[in-house]
Amino acid sequence: MGRLARALAILVVALSWAASSPAQDVRSPILTIDSERLYRDSAFGQRVLNEIEARTSELAEDNRRIETELEAEERALTDQRADMAPDAFRALADAFDARVEAIRRDRDARSRAIADLLEENRDRFLISAAPVLEEIMRDTGAAVILEQRSVFVSANAIDITDLAISRMDESLGDGSEQQ
Repeated sequence: MGRLARALAILVVALSWAASSPAQDVRSPILTIDSERLYRDSAFGQRVLNEIEARTSELAEDNRRIETELEAEERALTDQRADMAPDAFRALADAFDARVEAIRRDRDARSRAIADLLEENRDRFLISAAPVLEEIMRDTGAAVILEQRSVFVSANAIDITDLAISRMDESLGDGSEQQ
């Protein structure tokens, strides 16, 4: 039992030392990174996510306005039905349905454009991150950077996410001047 307790104590001390080591001082062949946090917490990612949120909110607000207008138009059309010939009503109803479908296609296209913008910017960020991550690998003597979510257990000292965010902000900023 004494050996086990001593081994656990050594492990706890080693892990606490590793957790408190600054990422810049890491000398490890293996590093980890949280790529989602790298993107989300970088100046670039925050700008893009704010822009996406604004566009999504604008689209949702516009959708609610259009929905209210279409509901009023549908009620008016329904109210006219009793006073109209069936063929005349059918023509108006078909025109209304065609307009609703066109609006739906337009709204879907705008939603896809927002999703595409998010994906394009994420790809642009990752392409820009490659040289920064390679530099961190050289600086730390690492041979590989693993996605943190793929690693079962690791010391916090090999997590370079904060360092990568800092260097990406230095090299890319929020990316707005590169658009």
